[in-house]
Amino acid sequence: MSTSTTASVSTHILDTSVGRPAEGVAVRLAARGGREADWQALGGSATDADGRCKDLPALPEGATHVRLDFAVEAYFEHRENKRADAQQDAPANRDSGAGGVFFPEVAITFAVVPGEHYHVPLLLNPFGYSVYRGS
Repeated sequence: MSTSTTASVSTHILDTSVGRPAEGVAVRLAARGGREADWQALGGSATDADGRCKDLPALPEGATHVRLDFAVEAYFEHRENKRADAQQDAPANRDSGAGGVFFPEVAITFAVVPGEHYHVPLLLNPFGYSVYRGS
């Protein structure tokens, strides 16, 4: 929850390649108080069955920049393993690079101002992603 001296952040992930939320993606949150300041790791969470992180840590007072780090490699590997189990005779898709995952992690950095809430959804597929400021 944002206050007059802090901003707040929320996120969710939609796997656009299957049209469903991405469950079980680890998300780490960091913040800094200015362009030249060092990043402060604040902790993390994982997406639930709706693809949402409902328990991200609060931002510290004075935060001006925020970084969300999404660990998507394990999610795609798990999803592919489930699909391979369901379709044992189907060839595996290995065109995406080492280990079958082209983007093993996604890091999103954005500016914040005190008193505002920032909802930053991640639209994800095996070969690309998109983010935006949601509501």
